[in-house]
Amino acid sequence: MGNIFSRLFQRLFGNKEVRVLMVGLDNAGKTTILYRIKEGSMIKTVPTIGFNMEQIEVNNLKMQVWDLGGQTSIRPYWRSYYQKQEALIFVVDSNDRERFSTAKSELLSILQEEELKNTVIAVFANKQDLPEAASAAEVSLALGLDSIKDRTWTIISTSAAKGDGIAEGFEWIASQIKH
Repeated sequence: MGNIFSRLFQRLFGNKEVRVLMVGLDNAGKTTILYRIKEGSMIKTVPTIGFNMEQIEVNNLKMQVWDLGGQTSIRPYWRSYYQKQEALIFVVDSNDRERFSTAKSELLSILQEEELKNTVIAVFANKQDLPEAASAAEVSLALGLDSIKDRTWTIISTSAAKGDGIAEGFEWIASQIKH
């Protein structure tokens, strides 16, 4: 009898496992964000050629986070990872205003993909610790986020270097997936 209640409790409140895709242009801070949330501290990283995958747990939700390299030559391969994703994190270097239009183009292209039509979107306006960084509102405007009407999205000010906003971003994702 206890075994039945245990299984029922696990189904109702247990750890669901989901896949989260994290993409963005090269040098946006994706890998630093991943290891900041995983390890809780700043870890020196190198540019990702390929991908990193780590499991984290946020609010009883197990997330398999796929961090994909953002170099121009790697971006066409992002679509190989689109299947079965429940959330998309798009990381933007808020200090690199010259590439906002490229970031916008990549994001809008991703949002056209059928396999990602049911994902929740979290845009991390990263590098907010830098003095010349665009605010999250400026990044939102530059990316045209207000034109996204067919899915749930948010933009979060983050600093991978300091850890600011990262936990909040993942908690938002967890809450949206649970609903």
